Amino acid sequence: MNSTHQGHQTHQPGNLAEFGAGARDTIPMMIGAAPFGVIFGTLAATGPLHAWSVQLMSLAVFAGSAQFIALGLIAGHASFAVIWATTFIVNLRHVLYSATLAPYVAHLPARWRWTLGAFMTDEVFAVSYAHYQRRAPGETGPYYFLGSGVSMYVNWQIWTVAGLLFGSAFPGLQSKGLDFAMVATFIAIIVPQLVALRFVAAALAAGVLSFAWNDWPYKLGLLAAVVVGVAVGMLLSMRAKGSTDSTQRPARRPTQRPAEMERAK
Repeated sequence: MNSTHQGHQTHQPGNLAEFGAGARDTIPMMIGAAPFGVIFGTLAATGPLHAWSVQLMSLAVFAGSAQFIALGLIAGHASFAVIWATTFIVNLRHVLYSATLAPYVAHLPARWRWTLGAFMTDEVFAVSYAHYQRRAPGETGPYYFLGSGVSMYVNWQIWTVAGLLFGSAFPGLQSKGLDFAMVATFIAIIVPQLVALRFVAAALAAGVLSFAWNDWPYKLGLLAAVVVGVAVGMLLSMRAKGSTDSTQRPARRPTQRPAEMERAK
């Protein structure tokens, strides 16, 4: 019995190995995000914020698209409420990410779920979900996700600093085509996920409406399209979960009436 147990353990990767695997699998995403971080640091260096506050934003917020939007709104002297509401709407897609990953982390303690949630980004979701799909729910630990999230977090800080320190030496950096690297990264994230109806429907809804509402002022059409896309994805996710629960629920045995019980005796 001991030999069987030991043999089973040899197939289970250790925590450090899982962490390293998550970090290693995230390297392509880190490369794609690097120009994005440099451009953010470069733009922020010429804006109204001090360098330390820009770096603090990357440390605390850790959300590239939200940080770019917030930076533009701050430069335009928008109110705190407008900045908060806009970045909140932009990051609503994380609700769909969380709902998708929930079955794979539901067994983890709350402290782990909160920690992993803090490291959630588009790239970390794509890498972790691809990994979890090869495992049964409840059989995965937190370390693969943590390795992916920590590596992406450190990567974002490094390239933000690089943009702050050296971006001024390369004027017009954002117009040199480096931003396409992030577009390519998003394509690499989205396309592999288009295997489930909820993802296809959410992507189509957001994509079509973003074109239809492109003329709305202040990019409000894009924000509204994001909200609709997330709502479509969430509704279909809840519907799929309800169907799964109903099929897995054991059938109830019919209860016997008193008269039938008497005849049975």
